[in-house]
Amino acid sequence: MIGKLKQNLLVACLVISSVTVFYLGRHAMECHHRIEERSQPGGVLPLSAMGGSMRTTLRTGQNLSTPFVYNKDMPLIFIGGVPRSGTTLMRAMLDAHPEVRCGEETRVIPRILAMKQMWSRSGREKMRLDEAGVTDEVLDAAMQAFLLEIIVKHGEPANFLCNKDPFALKSLSYLAKIFPRAKFVLMIRDGRASVHSMISRKVTIAGFDLGSYRDCLTKWNRAIETMYTQCLEAADKCLPVHYEQLVLHPEKWMRTLLKFLDIPWNDAVLHHEELIGKAGGVSLSKVERSTDQVIKPVNVEALSKWVGKIPADVLRDMPVIAPMLSRLGYDPHANPPNYGRPDPKVLDNTRRVFKGEFQLPDFLREQSQLQKSPEKPNPS
Repeated sequence: MIGKLKQNLLVACLVISSVTVFYLGRHAMECHHRIEERSQPGGVLPLSAMGGSMRTTLRTGQNLSTPFVYNKDMPLIFIGGVPRSGTTLMRAMLDAHPEVRCGEETRVIPRILAMKQMWSRSGREKMRLDEAGVTDEVLDAAMQAFLLEIIVKHGEPANFLCNKDPFALKSLSYLAKIFPRAKFVLMIRDGRASVHSMISRKVTIAGFDLGSYRDCLTKWNRAIETMYTQCLEAADKCLPVHYEQLVLHPEKWMRTLLKFLDIPWNDAVLHHEELIGKAGGVSLSKVERSTDQVIKPVNVEALSKWVGKIPADVLRDMPVIAPMLSRLGYDPHANPPNYGRPDPKVLDNTRRVFKGEFQLPDFLREQSQLQKSPEKPNPS
C-alpha cells in the first residue's frame, strides 16, 4: 500500500516537473523571440499599455532603440491621379525630403479600396454583411488597420508617411473619413499627354484599351472627374497640382505643397535625382514604368510629346470625348498647347537631359529588360 502511494507521488511529481519545464521552455523561447524582434530593423512590438488603437515598429538606422508609434490619427499623405500624370515624380520629390517617406506603389491598396466600394454599392451585399455583424464600423476599423500596416511596414519609418497608388484617390472621400488627419495630393495632367504616354509606353491599365486613343481619353475623363470632384469636396484636405506647372516651376509648387502639408521647407525636394538609391533618400522600383524618367532632374522633355500623335478624328471630337480638359484649364483645341515658360534651372536641367547626362543606375538596370514585356494592369 505504502509502495503504491510512493509510486503515485512519484508519477505526480514527474508530471508537475514536465509541465513546469514545458512552460519555462516556452517562456524562454518567447523571450528570445522578443529580443530578436528588438534587435532587427522593423520588428513589431505590441504596446498594450498604450491602447489597442496604437501600434509601434522599431526605427532603423541610427535610432534602433526608438519605437515608432503609429495610428489612424497620424498625418498621412496620399498621392494619386490617373496613371502617367506625374504621381511618381511627385512622390520622388517628396521622398527626397529627410522627414518624408513615400516609397514604391503598393498596388494592393487601390484593390482593397475597390473591393470596399463594391461591397458598399451592392444593397444586397450590404444587407448580408450587416446581418452577419460585419457592419460599416467593423469594416472601417479593418480597413484602417490593413491600410496602415501596408503604408507603415513597406518602407522606413518617417515623421511623415505617404502612399502613392494613383487610383487610390478614387476613394478619396472614404480615406478622408477613416484617416481624419490625412491630406491628399491630386496630380493633374493634360489628358492627351497622359493617354499618349500610357499608349506609347504600353502601360496597361484595367479597362483602358491601349489600341484606341478615343477609348483611353474617355476612360481618362471618367477617372479624373471622379477624383477631382472628391478633391474639391475635401476642400482644405486636398491640393490639386498640375503636372505641367510642377515641372515648369518646381520650387514655387513644392513650397506651396510643403506649406499645405505642414512640412518644413528643405532644398532636397528640388534635387531628388541626387538621392536615388541612397539611405534615407529615394527608393525606386525596377518594375515601375516611370523609373527611367524620374532618375532625371525636373525637366520639360515630356510635356508635349503627344503633339502630332493623336488621330485627327479624335482631335476633332476632343471637347466631347474629354470635357474635363476644359474644366481643368486645358484648351481642347490647342495643338500644340502653351503650358508656359519654364524656370531657368528647369531649362538647364532639360539641356543636360538632352545631352544624355542621366542614365539608369546599375542597380536599376534590370528595368530595361522588364520593360520589354507588357506591365501587368494597374487596378482601376
